[in-house]
Amino acid sequence: MTMIAGIGFASPWLLLGLLVLPILWLLLRAIPPAPKRQPFPAVTLLLGLKDDESLSDRTPWWLLLLRMLAVAAAIIGLSGPVLNPVQEHGGSGPLLIVMDSGWGGAPNWEQNRAQIEAELSEAGRAGRPVAMLRLTAPEPLQFLAAAQWTRQLAGMTPAPWVAAPAQVATALDVISETDGGFDTLWLSDGVEMQGRSDLVTALAERGEIDVYESGAPVIGLLPATYEDGLIVLHAARSTAGLAQEATVQALGPDPSGTERALASATLEFDAAAHHTEAQLALPMELRARISRFEILNTRSAGAVSLTDDRLRRREVALISAQSSDEGLALLSPLHYLRQALEPTAELLEGALSDLLPANPDVVVLADVARLAPAQEKALIDWVDQGGLLLRFAGPRLAASDTARDTEEPLMPVRLRIGGRSIGGAMSWGEPKALAPFGEGSPFYGLEIPQEVTVSSQVMAQPDPELASRVVAELSDGTPLVTRKPLGQGQVILFHVTANAEWSTLPLSGLFVEMLERLAVSSAAKPPVADDLEGTTWQAAEVLDGFGRLTDADTLAGVAGPDLVEAPSGPELQPGLYTSGSRAYARNVLREGDDVLPTSWPASVPVMTYEGADERPLGGLLLGAALVMLALDIAAALLVSGLWSPARTAAIFLMSGLMLGVPQEMLAQPATTPTDLTAELTLAHVLTGDAKTDRITSEGLQGLSNVLTLRTSIEPAPPYGVDLETDELAFFPFLYWPVTEGQPLPSSDAYAKLNAYLRTGGMILFDTRDADLAQAGATSNAARRLQQLALPLDIPPLEPLPADHVLTRAFYLLQDFPGRHPRGQIWVEAAPEDAEQVEGLPFRNLNDGVTPVVIGGNDWAAAWAVDQDNAPLYPVGRGFAGERQRELARRFGVNLLMHVLTGNYKSDQVHVPALLDRLGQ
Repeated sequence: MTMIAGIGFASPWLLLGLLVLPILWLLLRAIPPAPKRQPFPAVTLLLGLKDDESLSDRTPWWLLLLRMLAVAAAIIGLSGPVLNPVQEHGGSGPLLIVMDSGWGGAPNWEQNRAQIEAELSEAGRAGRPVAMLRLTAPEPLQFLAAAQWTRQLAGMTPAPWVAAPAQVATALDVISETDGGFDTLWLSDGVEMQGRSDLVTALAERGEIDVYESGAPVIGLLPATYEDGLIVLHAARSTAGLAQEATVQALGPDPSGTERALASATLEFDAAAHHTEAQLALPMELRARISRFEILNTRSAGAVSLTDDRLRRREVALISAQSSDEGLALLSPLHYLRQALEPTAELLEGALSDLLPANPDVVVLADVARLAPAQEKALIDWVDQGGLLLRFAGPRLAASDTARDTEEPLMPVRLRIGGRSIGGAMSWGEPKALAPFGEGSPFYGLEIPQEVTVSSQVMAQPDPELASRVVAELSDGTPLVTRKPLGQGQVILFHVTANAEWSTLPLSGLFVEMLERLAVSSAAKPPVADDLEGTTWQAAEVLDGFGRLTDADTLAGVAGPDLVEAPSGPELQPGLYTSGSRAYARNVLREGDDVLPTSWPASVPVMTYEGADERPLGGLLLGAALVMLALDIAAALLVSGLWSPARTAAIFLMSGLMLGVPQEMLAQPATTPTDLTAELTLAHVLTGDAKTDRITSEGLQGLSNVLTLRTSIEPAPPYGVDLETDELAFFPFLYWPVTEGQPLPSSDAYAKLNAYLRTGGMILFDTRDADLAQAGATSNAARRLQQLALPLDIPPLEPLPADHVLTRAFYLLQDFPGRHPRGQIWVEAAPEDAEQVEGLPFRNLNDGVTPVVIGGNDWAAAWAVDQDNAPLYPVGRGFAGERQRELARRFGVNLLMHVLTGNYKSDQVHVPALLDRLGQ
């Protein structure tokens, strides 16, 4: 197709006919119009006279112009003009398809895939070998047949990171190792990365580069922070220029363990802003349930912000054997603990029997030697369920017989009688300093101030397991901190007091850092690399490119500093990491990150996915040519005097109306109750998403065409139903595409829906997510369906059984694909007494129509056709794809037959014919 002034021409050589127009103009100017005859008796006096010079009149210029325009419109219309044509990339050599394949392209991944399929199809027809290069996972280039890459395309998904410099360097090496030239088609995510200019330079040396990129801004969520009692949500976008809003949901489990949206906030970008923030004020109980934040209706890892201990303030129960008003404040066993924990934890104080039912995260016993038997049992059970018991020594513990003879459950080691202090039988000559923390210690990497010394402690008795339980010791090797696991929790003992009586440790910042390492408190600020020196973190869950959490499987552990500073990649994937009882959320975007737009050289053409639809102009121009020729005839008759001016004006007016009336006004769907009851009308629920509603209407029109051609049903044009205002009784069937942001109907609308279901109507819910369900994931649309269907009077459901009426209502079917091939379909469950009659192949199932059918195969997209009844959207590949589309149409026919005729196919009168068809 040849492009001229932005318009494509299928037969551009016909435009040479425009060169004849000047010659035609001269010819027409030379031919006079037909003479006007007017009776005049006196003309008889002129008979016989001859005029040696005769002049002919000329055709009026405006009539010539009309004729020229008519001929030009006909020539241009026959040349096949197309507005916004789909341009094919020329070339016959190898083709390299480069994909950024990062989180920024996840929202447009389907467009990405469709574009690649089209390019592979074109390359296959041209016989061009193709190689693919994913920058987030570069591999050596292999130029293969396009069909081989088409088979692999379905398994490609975006990565939850942007290509790092190391991966870009690998891609440059791969390109340099490839011999020969090739053209490049680059599908960009719209997010800048380091080294892009080097890649462009390297690829430009091999051939031409074309870039596809969505023009929409890419939005990402930064980690949420907790400031002054408020959760602050931070967001960034790649491009400014327009005001923009985005809704962020806080997700987490409800009391029953079901994940729900716990709160929401609106992010508002000013026209010139690249960053914005929003605030959430939530109670502590609700804040502790939040597991992540998500931007609504945006499937991208960058639109997800995971939460960890920084957002959730841990509840710490402080218990001391000394009353709160006994002695000076600085000598209180809990004073320094309060000072260390108050900024980052919720402190609970009182009796142990009163605090344990509140299920705190940590229980601190400061110099508590003995507990009542009931309290001790309750505390053991609490630790066994995952609690952290932190104990501090003191005079009471040193003087008691706790853990002297045998090891006790609430003590990590056995203790010696008394203790060790200056001036005693086992005194030191001077206070002892702390030894450097070992690699296996949770305190490894912390810097020990020189002023931290210990003057007294309780001593641990030598045991075979003592060495494995010591996590901190003094310079002479005596234990300072010991711990042991107890069920799912752990018990930790500081062999010194929680105040400054036995050591200077509570006076130093090391005391706070040690509590943070033990996850006693939650750090209000993100840790820096030095804070995590010496720790190893294991991934518990990781994000995929679409922002879904998946199991980390066997990913290797990550060093603490790398977790904070290293770029994301295959070895360090965004997700939730744990080390002991601590958790760290490594998000796609970190604090201080920015989302920058891509920058391309002027020599590289950049095209967008969101172009206008291709529109042929040939028919319009040929129609205009015919109208102008009709006007020419009328004008010629007017000039010749054969027509009156009034008649000619009427012809002009009618022609203008024919040209000015939009095609859509020539055929309107039924809009009044009388029209709706006159013919069968297939209806769909309006979702508020213009694209989804358009595809659904096109799909129902395609299904109507199939029903008209293959059955006696002749439906009227599809109708979009507003659940709030429209009457549902006119429609036996409702197609309801579920979108992520679809608003919930009102209580009145739900009342109409329940009445509709009880009186024989059917609703087909289509979540259009069968591709995700096959991978074991739950989509946002599926979660939205749960919310939409909760107030509906839906009977118990079951997967579609193999002998259901839907499998034989018109066609014999076992598969019910749409645009997605094999999603699960749910229908009303069969009654308990539905038994198979002897000799019959089918059970006597529901005596009526199932009121609800639920699936996710995106049937509307498979049914959708244009005005010429041609499919609008791709389904599968090749012949198998067209077979899949045919099965989708047959499912639609079966569905409507089931709606209109019920379970008549279960009647015995049909059994012989069905048995014959089945070959039984």
